[in-house]
Amino acid sequence: MAGFGDLVQKAFYLGVGLASYAGEKAGSTLADLRVQAQKLADEMVARGEISAEEARRMVEEMMNRAQQPVEGEPEKPAEPRRIEILTDEEEPTQSASRPAAESSATSGQSSSQSTAEDLRQQVAKLQEELRRLKRN
Repeated sequence: MAGFGDLVQKAFYLGVGLASYAGEKAGSTLADLRVQAQKLADEMVARGEISAEEARRMVEEMMNRAQQPVEGEPEKPAEPRRIEILTDEEEPTQSASRPAAESSATSGQSSSQSTAEDLRQQVAKLQEELRRLKRN
């Protein structure tokens, strides 16, 4: 099973590398933006359209705007979206789409015990399948 550990390690390193690259790219893009804004401001000062102080403020304002998050961007939800994994034969259930605390509160103690037992059986099946896959 050493191959699986190597795969996980490589996936982790890939994620770290991508995050590092994205940070570098964002930093270089921001630096390029500053250079371009400064060139534009210098040209406007040379033509006499704005003063040097106005040019400095304009560049700073552009950089501040570039670093702010986009207004129309949707906010992240407070909690992860709930999903249900089904096999081809199964149909979606109403209780699977509700949180566990909500379903146990509305359906009583016996229902929550049967749900817990169902979950235990599913976990046991998955553990057995994992053991079988490890052997192969």
